[in-house]
Amino acid sequence: MVVANYRPTKAIIHTKAIEENVRNERNRLPQETELFAVVKANGYGHGAVEAAKAAVAGGATGFCVATLDEAIELREAGFIEPVLILSIIDPSYSELALSHDLSVTVGTMEALKITLELLSQSTLTNKLKIHLKVDTGMGRIGFRSSEEVNEAIQLIDRSKSSQWEGIFTHFSTADQAEDSYWQQQETRFIGILEELPYKPRFVHTSNSATALWHEAGIGNLVRYGVAMYGMNPSGNALEAPYQLQPALELVSALIQVKQVPKAEGIGYGKTYVTPEVEWIGTVPIGYADGWLRKMQGFHLLVEGERCEIVGRVCMDQLMIRLPRAYPVGTKVTLIGQNTGQEIHIQDVANQLGTIHYEVACTISARVPRIYEI
Repeated sequence: MVVANYRPTKAIIHTKAIEENVRNERNRLPQETELFAVVKANGYGHGAVEAAKAAVAGGATGFCVATLDEAIELREAGFIEPVLILSIIDPSYSELALSHDLSVTVGTMEALKITLELLSQSTLTNKLKIHLKVDTGMGRIGFRSSEEVNEAIQLIDRSKSSQWEGIFTHFSTADQAEDSYWQQQETRFIGILEELPYKPRFVHTSNSATALWHEAGIGNLVRYGVAMYGMNPSGNALEAPYQLQPALELVSALIQVKQVPKAEGIGYGKTYVTPEVEWIGTVPIGYADGWLRKMQGFHLLVEGERCEIVGRVCMDQLMIRLPRAYPVGTKVTLIGQNTGQEIHIQDVANQLGTIHYEVACTISARVPRIYEI
């Protein structure tokens, strides 16, 4: 998708906010605990490379991504820190991961055996770093028993082309006040750890929520994700132990303003009819940019005024009801602050009936990311 640079719709990313969020978490952790910045999904929509730079400035010592492609992007951008791929990659790409000095996740014996067999034929002399994923209750990927984990360790130890670097799990309810299931998962993971023949370099359980509300969980590495971008992992359910600084603004501008008579339809389907003479402004952003049709009825900020989205959100444009005439080019804020008022990304998520993770990731590649301190 081409980036639409020649229109006023922009996602402004405040890299200093990312740096500060990382530094604040880093300062809470024991000195020996490492912090890996999670920059998967293009840095949760913020831009992976720029987010990674800001995270390193804040004290991050490594990165987590979801795919091999994302990991290679960091290497090609010049990052030399450890990079862990959290999702499973096809064993056929193991040598490619090895060539870029990446750490990979393995969650089944079958995949591990194929990976080690393929690596035994490699001409590369370095070793593939492997993290074993334990499924303690997420039901997604990972080994389920200590017997499987220990068998996997034995296979890795016998291999000349791999090394066991880490073991981890992922908590599914760390962002909730009720923590009985979190405790159940923790107990299961502790049981696995107690059966290990030895500990690898990294033992980790902490996503953002675990780090914020469960004393960083178990181990010596934190996977710092959504909180790094200034978003509370729980939405509004739990208060963060320090002020998270939002890193993303979404802004545009009025491209047309007109007075519309009473009883006129606005937008596709005539879902809104003017009850009286109204000023209608058009803003160049739509569902192709990630501003979805369910945003109809929500509000945007124009000079501190909350202006309702009227009519259906179009693919490339939307219409808002203005309290009065404004000049074409007047700034419109979709996420962020405007003349003393603010729309938080959580407000957008509430309108959509979803989570702010999804909102940030949904802002499409057509919207340019502008990086500011």
